Amino acid sequence: MIRTLWVGLAAVVLTIWYGTPILFSRALRLDSLPDRCWDNPRRWARAILRAAGVRVELDGVEHLGEDSAQVLVANHESWFDVLALAGYLPVDYRFVAKKELARVPVFGPAWRACGHIAIDRRDQQAAIEALERARREVHDRPLTIVMYPEGTRTPDGELLPFKKGAFVLAIQVGVPVVPAGIVGARAVMPKGSFRIRPGTLRIRIGEPLQTEGLVMKDRDALTLRARDAVKALRRPLPSDAVKRP
Repeated sequence: MIRTLWVGLAAVVLTIWYGTPILFSRALRLDSLPDRCWDNPRRWARAILRAAGVRVELDGVEHLGEDSAQVLVANHESWFDVLALAGYLPVDYRFVAKKELARVPVFGPAWRACGHIAIDRRDQQAAIEALERARREVHDRPLTIVMYPEGTRTPDGELLPFKKGAFVLAIQVGVPVVPAGIVGARAVMPKGSFRIRPGTLRIRIGEPLQTEGLVMKDRDALTLRARDAVKALRRPLPSDAVKRP
């Protein structure tokens, strides 16, 4: 519990430290905003991970197109898998996440200022509009849109069914779907628990699933292919055991 309190305090301080410059840059319309939005979220996420005693290993970087648009889909076990991707993805990314995050003081406004996309899953029209915004973002420049197609954190570690939004988006824009499996996040902090355990998270990036030539009727098949790929990538290896300091 002491570790949890320490990480919580660190997260508050770090959010203010790294979020405030983004808000000032946005309010004053400074040219530094893009650089702030590249550097600060990564530093923020890595600092929280260090405070928690969590290491991150990234495999398969060669499958990411640094100069091309793509939709990255990953399994969702814990808040720590979000921090891992935010801290270590070496591409220009935008997260699509639930709208409640946009209401968090400092974090929410800074998150929106950097172009991340809030989605209200209970409001179908709002969700469609959010995905349309993501479509425009990807169409205009080489961004990586990060989505968790399970829609929520798994309560028991089993991979949940995938929702289709990410795959509709990828087909509409004609960009590849990049699967990612994250191993170890649930051991650090599972859903429903506030206890944080130090350990190692491994992010495995898989080969892109191409969408060229696909149409909307192919979305179900693409969804299943992506889920199978993520399921294979998150399969633990002996070296993935949580390492305790």
